[in-house]
Amino acid sequence: MAAQTRRVPLRKCTGCQEMKNKKEMMRILKTPEGEIVLDTTGRRNGRGAYICCSMECFEKAVRNKGLERSLKERVPEETYEDLKKEIESIEKR
Repeated sequence: MAAQTRRVPLRKCTGCQEMKNKKEMMRILKTPEGEIVLDTTGRRNGRGAYICCSMECFEKAVRNKGLERSLKERVPEETYEDLKKEIESIEKR
């Protein structure tokens, strides 16, 4: 009996457009109430978009409107500022 290999879930970054391991990325979520937040657990209900944990990918996603396309909604500037602060704090670790 052969051992089964587990499939690693892959997601596409909205910034660099590369497929990467889901656990290496951050999930930005549009909740059913229409709020856009950072989903640190990866388990909350809603439509998700993934982005690498780098400022470079975040800036690309903002420039090419990748997050807006993935979430199917316009993202307010305040939300971008909050996400930028979160990514900066993650990069410092």
